[in-house]
Amino acid sequence: MIKLSTPNSHLANAAEGWLLLGAPGDAQTELNQLSPDGRRHPRYLDLQWQVFAAGRQWDAAFSVAQQSIDLWGQFPGGWIQRAYAARRRTAGGLALAFECLIPADALFPKEPIIPYNLACYSAQLGKLDEAWLWFETAVKRGRPEDLRTMALRDEDLRPLWPRLAVSVGKPK
Repeated sequence: MIKLSTPNSHLANAAEGWLLLGAPGDAQTELNQLSPDGRRHPRYLDLQWQVFAAGRQWDAAFSVAQQSIDLWGQFPGGWIQRAYAARRRTAGGLALAFECLIPADALFPKEPIIPYNLACYSAQLGKLDEAWLWFETAVKRGRPEDLRTMALRDEDLRPLWPRLAVSVGKPK
């Protein structure tokens, strides 16, 4: 990862601390002090997205995630964040979230959270067989038991819970 220069790195650390304390307004105050170059850095964009998400400002979060993809599309975070915000933004929804994330699956063939989230979107769209296939893909890429445990707590995957409950370790 590209290092964030000083004092931008200190401001980003402070913003991260404020977010951990549940104070997104204070985090924004720190982020507002970053230099123009600092505001193009992936860490800034991630923190800015977190501030907008904490405030449920989904249109703004979507825009920041899109900027992250435009500048740093080789990292999966912006793709995941864009889809998450797309689901919740004005005129958004599950289908838009799915469409925003699907290209990332080919770009990041080892990343388990992308097919996991695609499974969530598919399950919520009522496409349970497709959701199960996406979940199987996530399990192949990640740690099967961790993903299964996470899925059994994820309301988005509730339609798959009966099938997950009978699978041992990994989906069948």
